[in-house]
Amino acid sequence: MSVLELNGRVFDASTTGTLTLTGEGSATTDVTQGLAKAWAFYNGTGTVAVSDSLNVSGITDNGTGDYTLTFSNSMGNATFGGGSSNSSNEANGANHQMHVFATGSLRFRAENSGGTLTDSSRLVFNVQGDLA
Repeated sequence: MSVLELNGRVFDASTTGTLTLTGEGSATTDVTQGLAKAWAFYNGTGTVAVSDSLNVSGITDNGTGDYTLTFSNSMGNATFGGGSSNSSNEANGANHQMHVFATGSLRFRAENSGGTLTDSSRLVFNVQGDLA
């Protein structure tokens, strides 16, 4: 096990790939468990495309308001968590939600206030969990 001390902070990198930090007081945190494992900002209208991302290799337009994002590195299981939102100022008031969880991908739906699937121009999501 390697230990690095920098300005009084202890960084512990073990062979399992964890990085443990001592925060305020004596509590420690494994930061590899607390970091986003995937995120994307994407356009869901016209030619659907990812503008910026981490651990996302592609996007599929499954039809109006229905998108699948593929992970570059799969998750360890399909019980990961995260969040998503429609960040546009569009009048449709789309509700962006994670719909189908798989280790290699995540499917999203964007619905208007009436529950009808609708395309939205600015969609974002993030995922936390364990990578495979």
